Amino acid sequence: MNANGIFEYMKKYNHENLFLCQDDRADFKAVIAIHSTVLGPAAGGIRLWKYDSEMDAIEDALRLSRGMTYKYAAAGLNFGGGKIVVMADPKREDREVLFRTLGKFINRLGGKLLTGQDVGTTLDDMEYLFMETPYVNTLPQYLGGIGPISPSTAFGVIQGMRAGAKEVFGSDDLKGKVVAVQGLGSVGSSIVEQLHEIGSNLVITDINQEVSNSVANKIGARRVAPDEIFDVDCDIFCPCALGGILNEHTIPRLKCKLVCGAANNQLKDERQGDLLAQNGILYAPDYIVNSGGAVYDADRLGRTVNIERATKKVARIYQTTEKVFNIAKKKGIPTYRAADILAEERIKAISGVKRFWENMEIR
Repeated sequence: MNANGIFEYMKKYNHENLFLCQDDRADFKAVIAIHSTVLGPAAGGIRLWKYDSEMDAIEDALRLSRGMTYKYAAAGLNFGGGKIVVMADPKREDREVLFRTLGKFINRLGGKLLTGQDVGTTLDDMEYLFMETPYVNTLPQYLGGIGPISPSTAFGVIQGMRAGAKEVFGSDDLKGKVVAVQGLGSVGSSIVEQLHEIGSNLVITDINQEVSNSVANKIGARRVAPDEIFDVDCDIFCPCALGGILNEHTIPRLKCKLVCGAANNQLKDERQGDLLAQNGILYAPDYIVNSGGAVYDADRLGRTVNIERATKKVARIYQTTEKVFNIAKKKGIPTYRAADILAEERIKAISGVKRFWENMEIR
Protein backbone atom coordinates (compact mmCIF):
# COMPACT_ATOMS: atom_id res chain seq x y z
CA MET A 1 0.00 0.00 0.00
CA ASN A 2 1.20 3.53 -0.79
CA ALA A 3 -0.05 6.99 0.13
CA ASN A 4 -2.31 7.08 -2.93
CA GLY A 5 -3.91 3.76 -2.07
CA ILE A 6 -5.18 4.33 1.47
CA PHE A 7 -8.82 4.90 0.51
CA GLU A 8 -8.64 2.05 -1.97
CA TYR A 9 -7.40 -0.26 0.80
CA MET A 10 -10.11 0.96 3.20
CA LYS A 11 -12.80 0.47 0.56
CA LYS A 12 -11.56 -3.04 -0.26
CA TYR A 13 -11.83 -4.18 3.37
CA ASN A 14 -14.74 -1.91 4.37
CA HIS A 15 -12.94 0.16 7.01
CA GLU A 16 -14.93 2.97 8.58
CA ASN A 17 -12.33 5.42 9.92
CA LEU A 18 -8.65 6.22 10.00
CA PHE A 19 -7.28 8.91 12.32
CA LEU A 20 -3.75 10.31 12.28
CA CYS A 21 -2.72 11.91 15.56
CA GLN A 22 0.32 14.04 16.34
CA ASP A 23 1.54 16.34 19.07
CA ASP A 24 4.96 17.83 18.43
CA ARG A 25 5.40 19.00 22.02
CA ALA A 26 5.10 15.41 23.22
CA ASP A 27 7.02 13.94 20.28
CA PHE A 28 3.88 11.92 19.65
CA LYS A 29 2.63 10.21 16.49
CA ALA A 30 -0.14 7.61 16.40
CA VAL A 31 -2.60 5.96 14.02
CA ILE A 32 -6.10 4.98 15.12
CA ALA A 33 -8.03 2.65 12.82
CA ILE A 34 -11.68 1.68 13.21
CA HIS A 35 -12.72 -1.16 10.95
CA SER A 36 -16.32 -1.76 12.02
CA THR A 37 -18.93 -0.73 14.58
CA VAL A 38 -21.65 -3.08 13.33
CA LEU A 39 -21.60 -5.35 16.38
CA GLY A 40 -20.76 -2.62 18.87
CA PRO A 41 -18.06 -0.04 19.66
CA ALA A 42 -14.71 -0.78 18.10
CA ALA A 43 -12.17 -2.31 20.45
CA GLY A 44 -8.51 -3.15 20.10
CA GLY A 45 -5.22 -2.75 21.90
CA ILE A 46 -2.40 -0.24 21.64
CA ARG A 47 0.73 -1.36 19.84
CA LEU A 48 3.86 0.64 20.68
CA TRP A 49 6.40 0.02 17.95
CA LYS A 50 9.23 1.72 16.06
CA TYR A 51 8.00 1.47 12.46
CA ASP A 52 10.24 1.87 9.44
CA SER A 53 7.79 4.32 7.86
CA GLU A 54 4.49 6.09 8.45
CA MET A 55 2.86 3.96 5.75
CA ASP A 56 3.95 0.80 7.57
CA ALA A 57 2.24 2.07 10.70
CA ILE A 58 -0.97 2.95 8.83
CA GLU A 59 -1.10 -0.42 7.09
CA ASP A 60 -0.47 -2.25 10.34
CA ALA A 61 -3.28 -0.37 12.10
CA LEU A 62 -5.74 -1.03 9.27
CA ARG A 63 -4.81 -4.70 9.00
CA LEU A 64 -4.94 -5.30 12.75
CA SER A 65 -8.25 -3.46 13.20
CA ARG A 66 -9.90 -5.72 10.61
CA GLY A 67 -8.52 -8.73 12.40
CA MET A 68 -10.09 -7.51 15.64
CA THR A 69 -13.53 -7.28 13.98
CA TYR A 70 -13.28 -10.93 12.99
CA LYS A 71 -11.87 -11.91 16.36
CA TYR A 72 -14.75 -10.39 18.30
CA ALA A 73 -17.37 -11.63 15.87
CA ALA A 74 -16.15 -15.22 15.95
CA ALA A 75 -15.84 -15.11 19.75
CA GLY A 76 -19.48 -14.05 20.10
CA LEU A 77 -18.64 -10.63 21.56
CA ASN A 78 -20.53 -7.43 20.82
CA PHE A 79 -17.61 -5.33 19.64
CA GLY A 80 -16.23 -4.20 16.33
CA GLY A 81 -12.56 -3.98 15.41
CA GLY A 82 -10.20 -1.15 16.15
CA LYS A 83 -6.47 -0.71 16.66
CA ILE A 84 -4.04 1.94 17.78
CA VAL A 85 -0.39 2.00 16.81
CA VAL A 86 1.91 4.50 18.49
CA MET A 87 5.04 5.23 16.51
CA ALA A 88 7.71 5.21 19.21
CA ASP A 89 10.48 3.11 20.66
CA PRO A 90 8.98 0.54 23.08
CA LYS A 91 11.85 1.43 25.44
CA ARG A 92 10.81 5.08 25.58
CA GLU A 93 10.86 6.29 29.18
CA ASP A 94 8.44 9.25 29.30
CA ARG A 95 5.42 6.95 29.42
CA GLU A 96 3.09 9.31 31.28
CA VAL A 97 3.42 12.04 28.65
CA LEU A 98 3.06 9.52 25.84
CA PHE A 99 -0.08 7.79 27.07
CA ARG A 100 -1.84 10.80 28.54
CA THR A 101 -1.41 12.47 25.15
CA LEU A 102 -2.93 9.40 23.49
CA GLY A 103 -5.76 9.42 26.01
CA LYS A 104 -6.84 12.88 24.90
CA PHE A 105 -7.13 11.74 21.29
CA ILE A 106 -9.10 8.62 22.28
CA ASN A 107 -11.47 10.70 24.38
CA ARG A 108 -12.40 12.80 21.35
CA LEU A 109 -13.98 9.70 19.79
CA GLY A 110 -16.62 9.66 22.52
CA GLY A 111 -16.69 5.92 23.14
CA LYS A 112 -16.58 4.75 19.54
CA LEU A 113 -13.28 3.04 20.41
CA LEU A 114 -12.27 1.08 23.51
CA THR A 115 -8.64 0.16 23.94
CA GLY A 116 -6.16 -1.66 26.12
CA GLN A 117 -2.81 -3.38 26.40
CA ASP A 118 -0.97 -4.90 23.43
CA VAL A 119 2.57 -5.31 22.10
CA GLY A 120 4.97 -2.88 23.78
CA THR A 121 2.51 -1.60 26.38
CA THR A 122 1.88 -2.38 30.05
CA LEU A 123 -0.79 -2.06 32.72
CA ASP A 124 1.10 0.95 34.06
CA ASP A 125 0.68 2.61 30.66
CA MET A 126 -3.05 1.93 30.85
CA GLU A 127 -3.20 3.76 34.17
CA TYR A 128 -1.74 6.87 32.52
CA LEU A 129 -4.25 6.49 29.70
CA PHE A 130 -7.09 6.19 32.21
CA MET A 131 -6.17 9.60 33.64
CA GLU A 132 -7.43 11.17 30.40
CA THR A 133 -10.14 8.82 29.11
CA PRO A 134 -12.58 6.26 30.55
CA TYR A 135 -12.49 4.18 27.37
CA VAL A 136 -9.86 1.74 28.57
CA ASN A 137 -10.46 -2.02 28.71
CA THR A 138 -7.30 -3.32 30.34
CA LEU A 139 -6.85 -2.01 33.87
CA PRO A 140 -5.47 -3.26 37.19
CA GLN A 141 -8.06 -4.70 39.57
CA TYR A 142 -7.78 -1.74 41.96
CA LEU A 143 -9.01 0.52 39.14
CA GLY A 144 -11.98 -1.72 38.35
CA GLY A 145 -10.23 -3.84 35.74
CA ILE A 146 -9.65 -7.55 35.62
CA GLY A 147 -5.85 -7.40 35.81
CA PRO A 148 -3.19 -8.90 33.49
CA ILE A 149 -4.65 -10.59 30.41
CA SER A 150 -1.60 -12.36 28.97
CA PRO A 151 -2.21 -15.58 30.96
CA SER A 152 -5.77 -15.68 29.63
CA THR A 153 -4.62 -15.16 26.06
CA ALA A 154 -2.18 -18.04 26.59
CA PHE A 155 -4.90 -20.20 28.15
CA GLY A 156 -7.12 -19.58 25.12
CA VAL A 157 -4.35 -20.52 22.69
CA ILE A 158 -3.88 -23.78 24.55
CA GLN A 159 -7.62 -24.52 24.29
CA GLY A 160 -7.33 -24.05 20.52
CA MET A 161 -4.22 -26.20 20.53
CA ARG A 162 -6.07 -28.97 22.35
CA ALA A 163 -8.88 -28.84 19.77
CA GLY A 164 -6.31 -28.98 16.99
CA ALA A 165 -4.48 -31.88 18.60
CA LYS A 166 -7.74 -33.80 18.83
CA GLU A 167 -8.35 -33.21 15.13
CA VAL A 168 -4.83 -34.22 14.08
CA PHE A 169 -3.72 -36.78 16.64
CA GLY A 170 -7.07 -38.14 17.87
CA SER A 171 -6.61 -36.85 21.42
CA ASP A 172 -6.56 -33.38 22.94
CA ASP A 173 -3.95 -34.38 25.52
CA LEU A 174 -0.85 -32.22 25.02
CA LYS A 175 1.30 -34.18 27.47
CA GLY A 176 4.39 -35.45 25.66
CA LYS A 177 3.68 -33.43 22.52
CA VAL A 178 6.67 -31.53 21.13
CA VAL A 179 5.73 -27.86 20.81
CA ALA A 180 8.04 -25.32 19.16
CA VAL A 181 7.28 -21.84 20.52
CA GLN A 182 8.48 -18.78 18.62
CA GLY A 183 8.51 -15.60 20.71
CA LEU A 184 8.72 -15.31 24.49
CA GLY A 185 6.92 -12.08 25.22
CA SER A 186 4.29 -11.95 27.93
CA VAL A 187 1.90 -14.29 26.09
CA GLY A 188 4.54 -16.63 24.65
CA SER A 189 6.18 -17.03 28.05
CA SER A 190 2.83 -17.79 29.64
CA ILE A 191 2.07 -20.40 26.97
CA VAL A 192 5.42 -22.04 27.68
CA GLU A 193 4.74 -22.09 31.43
CA GLN A 194 1.26 -23.57 31.00
CA LEU A 195 2.45 -26.20 28.51
CA HIS A 196 5.30 -27.11 30.85
CA GLU A 197 2.77 -27.74 33.63
CA ILE A 198 0.79 -29.98 31.25
CA GLY A 199 3.93 -31.97 30.45
CA SER A 200 4.62 -30.93 26.86
CA ASN A 201 8.15 -31.11 25.49
CA LEU A 202 9.20 -27.58 24.56
CA VAL A 203 11.57 -26.06 22.04
CA ILE A 204 11.78 -22.28 22.36
CA THR A 205 13.30 -19.21 20.73
CA ASP A 206 13.27 -15.44 21.00
CA ILE A 207 15.21 -12.61 19.40
CA ASN A 208 16.26 -11.64 22.95
CA GLN A 209 18.80 -14.31 23.85
CA GLU A 210 18.75 -13.39 27.54
CA VAL A 211 15.01 -14.02 27.71
CA SER A 212 15.38 -17.28 25.81
CA ASN A 213 18.15 -18.47 28.11
CA SER A 214 16.20 -17.49 31.22
CA VAL A 215 13.03 -19.34 30.18
CA ALA A 216 14.99 -22.39 29.02
CA ASN A 217 16.88 -22.62 32.31
CA LYS A 218 13.71 -22.17 34.33
CA ILE A 219 11.75 -25.03 32.76
CA GLY A 220 14.44 -27.13 31.09
CA ALA A 221 13.31 -26.41 27.53
CA ARG A 222 15.57 -26.78 24.50
CA ARG A 223 16.40 -23.44 22.92
CA VAL A 224 17.34 -22.74 19.32
CA ALA A 225 18.33 -19.68 17.31
CA PRO A 226 15.39 -17.59 15.98
CA ASP A 227 15.73 -18.75 12.37
CA GLU A 228 16.17 -22.40 13.36
CA ILE A 229 12.71 -22.68 14.93
CA PHE A 230 11.12 -23.33 11.50
CA ASP A 231 13.25 -26.46 11.05
CA VAL A 232 12.46 -28.07 14.40
CA ASP A 233 10.96 -31.56 14.17
CA CYS A 234 7.83 -31.10 16.30
CA ASP A 235 4.16 -31.93 16.63
CA ILE A 236 2.96 -28.35 16.96
CA PHE A 237 4.44 -25.03 15.83
CA CYS A 238 3.33 -22.14 18.05
CA PRO A 239 4.13 -18.67 16.61
CA CYS A 240 3.92 -15.95 19.27
CA ALA A 241 6.00 -13.16 17.73
CA LEU A 242 4.90 -10.58 15.15
CA GLY A 243 2.83 -11.32 12.06
CA GLY A 244 3.61 -12.52 8.55
CA ILE A 245 5.92 -15.33 9.61
CA LEU A 246 3.99 -18.02 7.71
CA ASN A 247 5.08 -17.43 4.13
CA GLU A 248 6.38 -19.16 1.03
CA HIS A 249 9.86 -19.36 2.54
CA THR A 250 9.03 -20.65 6.03
CA ILE A 251 6.08 -23.00 5.43
CA PRO A 252 8.09 -25.53 3.34
CA ARG A 253 10.53 -25.77 6.25
CA LEU A 254 7.92 -26.65 8.88
CA LYS A 255 8.04 -30.20 10.28
CA CYS A 256 4.79 -30.24 12.22
CA LYS A 257 1.16 -31.35 11.87
CA LEU A 258 -0.47 -28.36 13.56
CA VAL A 259 0.14 -24.60 13.68
CA CYS A 260 -1.48 -22.87 16.63
CA GLY A 261 -0.10 -19.72 18.22
CA ALA A 262 -0.78 -16.30 19.70
CA ALA A 263 0.69 -14.01 17.02
CA ASN A 264 -1.71 -11.84 15.04
CA ASN A 265 -1.81 -12.05 11.23
CA GLN A 266 0.45 -15.10 11.06
CA LEU A 267 -0.26 -15.66 7.36
CA LYS A 268 1.70 -13.28 5.14
CA ASP A 269 -1.33 -13.45 2.83
CA GLU A 270 -4.24 -15.79 2.22
CA ARG A 271 -2.25 -17.95 -0.21
CA GLN A 272 -0.18 -19.15 2.72
CA GLY A 273 -3.30 -20.61 4.31
CA ASP A 274 -3.81 -22.65 1.15
CA LEU A 275 -0.15 -23.70 1.18
CA LEU A 276 -0.40 -24.97 4.76
CA ALA A 277 -3.41 -27.10 3.81
CA GLN A 278 -1.62 -28.42 0.72
CA ASN A 279 1.33 -29.41 2.90
CA GLY A 280 -0.92 -31.38 5.24
CA ILE A 281 -0.57 -28.94 8.15
CA LEU A 282 -3.70 -28.01 10.11
CA TYR A 283 -3.88 -24.30 10.83
CA ALA A 284 -5.79 -23.10 13.90
CA PRO A 285 -6.59 -19.53 12.76
CA ASP A 286 -4.83 -16.92 14.84
CA TYR A 287 -7.74 -14.66 15.69
CA ILE A 288 -9.83 -17.65 16.79
CA VAL A 289 -7.31 -19.07 19.26
CA ASN A 290 -5.70 -15.84 20.48
CA SER A 291 -8.95 -14.16 21.48
CA GLY A 292 -8.70 -15.25 25.12
CA GLY A 293 -7.36 -11.96 26.42
CA ALA A 294 -10.05 -9.99 24.59
CA VAL A 295 -12.79 -12.31 25.87
CA TYR A 296 -11.43 -12.19 29.42
CA ASP A 297 -11.01 -8.42 29.44
CA ALA A 298 -14.39 -7.65 27.85
CA ASP A 299 -16.27 -9.61 30.49
CA ARG A 300 -15.99 -6.77 33.01
CA LEU A 301 -17.59 -4.08 30.82
CA GLY A 302 -20.94 -3.04 32.24
CA ARG A 303 -20.76 -5.56 35.10
CA THR A 304 -18.83 -6.55 38.20
CA VAL A 305 -15.48 -8.27 37.67
CA ASN A 306 -15.82 -12.06 37.96
CA ILE A 307 -12.64 -13.96 37.12
CA GLU A 308 -14.27 -17.40 37.22
CA ARG A 309 -16.97 -16.36 34.75
CA ALA A 310 -14.44 -14.71 32.45
CA THR A 311 -12.17 -17.78 32.50
CA LYS A 312 -15.06 -20.08 31.59
CA LYS A 313 -15.78 -17.89 28.57
CA VAL A 314 -12.15 -18.15 27.46
CA ALA A 315 -12.34 -21.95 27.74
CA ARG A 316 -15.03 -21.93 25.02
CA ILE A 317 -12.29 -21.23 22.47
CA TYR A 318 -11.97 -25.03 22.33
CA GLN A 319 -15.52 -25.34 20.98
CA THR A 320 -15.13 -22.33 18.67
CA THR A 321 -12.01 -23.86 17.14
CA GLU A 322 -13.88 -27.11 16.61
CA LYS A 323 -16.61 -25.17 14.78
CA VAL A 324 -14.00 -23.76 12.42
CA PHE A 325 -12.59 -27.21 11.68
CA ASN A 326 -16.09 -28.56 11.04
CA ILE A 327 -16.93 -25.72 8.63
CA ALA A 328 -13.67 -26.35 6.78
CA LYS A 329 -14.40 -30.07 6.41
CA LYS A 330 -18.03 -29.56 5.45
CA LYS A 331 -17.24 -26.98 2.76
CA GLY A 332 -13.91 -28.44 1.67
CA ILE A 333 -12.03 -25.20 2.33
CA PRO A 334 -8.92 -24.20 4.29
CA THR A 335 -9.43 -23.33 7.95
CA TYR A 336 -8.47 -19.66 7.56
CA ARG A 337 -11.43 -19.21 5.23
CA ALA A 338 -13.72 -21.23 7.50
CA ALA A 339 -12.88 -18.85 10.35
CA ASP A 340 -13.80 -15.86 8.18
CA ILE A 341 -17.13 -17.49 7.30
CA LEU A 342 -17.91 -18.05 10.99
CA ALA A 343 -17.22 -14.38 11.74
CA GLU A 344 -18.92 -12.97 8.63
CA GLU A 345 -22.12 -14.93 9.20
CA ARG A 346 -22.46 -13.50 12.70
CA ILE A 347 -21.76 -9.94 11.51
CA LYS A 348 -24.40 -10.31 8.80
CA ALA A 349 -26.95 -11.77 11.22
CA ILE A 350 -26.51 -8.98 13.77
CA SER A 351 -26.13 -6.07 11.33
CA GLY A 352 -29.82 -5.22 11.46
CA VAL A 353 -30.05 -5.15 15.24
CA LYS A 354 -30.39 -1.73 16.88
CA ARG A 355 -27.13 -0.21 18.04
CA PHE A 356 -27.72 -0.84 21.72
CA TRP A 357 -24.11 0.03 22.53
CA GLU A 358 -24.29 3.74 21.79
CA ASN A 359 -25.66 4.35 25.30
CA MET A 360 -23.54 1.68 26.97
CA GLU A 361 -21.94 2.79 30.21
CA ILE A 362 -18.19 2.24 30.32
CA ARG A 363 -16.68 2.07 33.78
